[in-house]
Amino acid sequence: MSRYNDYDSFAEVYNRHWGGFAHRVLPTLDRLGLSALQPGDHVVDVCCGTGQLAAALTTRGLRVTGVDGSDEMIRVARGNAPDATFVAADVRRFTLESRAHMAVSTFDSLNHILDLPGLEQAFRCVAAAIEPGARFVFDLNTDETFRANWDSTFVIDEHPDLVIAISAYDPVERLGSVNLTVMTRSGDLWRRSDLELTQRAYATEEVEESLRRAGFGTIDLLDASDVMDNGQPGRLFVVAVRGD
Repeated sequence: MSRYNDYDSFAEVYNRHWGGFAHRVLPTLDRLGLSALQPGDHVVDVCCGTGQLAAALTTRGLRVTGVDGSDEMIRVARGNAPDATFVAADVRRFTLESRAHMAVSTFDSLNHILDLPGLEQAFRCVAAAIEPGARFVFDLNTDETFRANWDSTFVIDEHPDLVIAISAYDPVERLGSVNLTVMTRSGDLWRRSDLELTQRAYATEEVEESLRRAGFGTIDLLDASDVMDNGQPGRLFVVAVRGD
């Protein structure tokens, strides 16, 4: 079982062009339980990426531990959120020294786990990392989201990057892929990297059953259009409470 370090070459570009989702999702996290935390409380940011959400949480006086499988994502995250603690570990087999009061995972990060046993393993790790009664709030792309949005091409042309992204979705296999060509300019030279990112669509029943097997009790499944400003219909937000 390999760690998700294929995204190392993507870290700097992700930081510049996709990290802003953290600020968009913060009001939703507040609605779903984050606002109840007090300064000094501990939050684990699962699949923390380049640390923008961790940075926002530390400005509130929260203690934050970010977990991500990419060494380069973690390196950038440490620069963005110097007051947070970061752990380079696969989310399917991480442990923390002390339990957190809440766990979050945003920007459909858990869709990158491509099989249901792996997703349940990640849920078990999160359950072990938080206090009984604590919330785990995360979002997922659903089959509806993939069908509506993952058959397109888009281009980002913002200095120093030129990014070409071509996405596709296989509804039979429930796999979405995006092929990225990234060219970054440094002086008169361009550096190119190519990678493919893959996500799996999970049925809500699969998610709920896996959470229950992992030790979560109360589980709420919410459409993004109901809880997020300008939320994309079909994106699923999940609030799962760890059992005793």
